[in-house]
Amino acid sequence: MPSQIEPEIVLYDLACTKNVCFSPSVWRIRLMLNYKHIPYRTVFLEFPDIEPTLKGLGLALGESASKYTVPAIQHVPTNTHIMDSSPIAAFLESTYPSSPVPLTSELGRAIESQARTAVGTTLRTSVMPREPAILSPRAQTYFRRTREAALGHPLEDLIAPDKEEQAWVAVRDSMRAVGELMLTNRREGPFVLGARPSYTDFFVAGSLQAARVVHEDVFRRITGFPGYGEVYEACLPYMEKRD
Repeated sequence: MPSQIEPEIVLYDLACTKNVCFSPSVWRIRLMLNYKHIPYRTVFLEFPDIEPTLKGLGLALGESASKYTVPAIQHVPTNTHIMDSSPIAAFLESTYPSSPVPLTSELGRAIESQARTAVGTTLRTSVMPREPAILSPRAQTYFRRTREAALGHPLEDLIAPDKEEQAWVAVRDSMRAVGELMLTNRREGPFVLGARPSYTDFFVAGSLQAARVVHEDVFRRITGFPGYGEVYEACLPYMEKRD
């Protein structure tokens, strides 16, 4: 019986009761790891354990991160620890150049910038208040306390029927415009830049997969706009490893 391939990356991810990845920022890195065929294993952390665990690894806050967060990785061959999706992506691209992933492009920057406003609004409105349903009781308490302190009101207020619908209506045209940008190079291939995926594809598909894990209806609603579903479907082969 062949021996298992030793992981070169330890990926620190958010824990949930479904035992799969549900963080959009972690999904970006997971998609990149899967696409590049980099062997890795996952360590799932409960929300309250993220900061003490990453501090224990010797990670320090820097310009790219104002708080301890996932994704974080350990590159086993060099015992290098990195936190936050952007520097991790840059490290993976430079360390594993095979199956290259363009990290930025003019089109990609436009999509990511506009999506943070349009899609980000729908995720905060419809996904965030539903996340406690897939968290352990301990993580639920932490999540609710920290998010409600920032919001200034209960999470459930976001999904009051009128408020939730109003939030979607307000970004409808923007979401459609972002989706149309995703189809710019459709004749050349299924990805944002054409035949091969870029980090922008993983940015989009990771957000959609995270939404899907939390609430299928939200995922269906977003992919009802042209462009989103096409990018998501193109990235499905790189979502097989999700735990």
